[in-house]
Amino acid sequence: MFVIDDEWHAEPIGEYASRTEAMAELRRMAALPWDEHPNKCPCRSWRSCGRRYRLIEYDCDWRRLNNQAILDVSAKGTVWLGEMRLG
Repeated sequence: MFVIDDEWHAEPIGEYASRTEAMAELRRMAALPWDEHPNKCPCRSWRSCGRRYRLIEYDCDWRRLNNQAILDVSAKGTVWLGEMRLG
């Protein structure tokens, strides 16, 4: 099980059966404007805020196996993080 989570707002975005499915959703979200759902921040200062999407992998007993920052989205732009930067 893979979960996309917004680290900066402690907001779960979605659950996915595979890493491939979760990464496809992150690519879709990266292509969307920063100020539209689901990228628009839920806080009052959303115009100056952003989201840091993490991909968290769990086993079937919901034990965390991996937790990786993948994507930042804000008015400054979209930035792929870690290994995603390279590819």
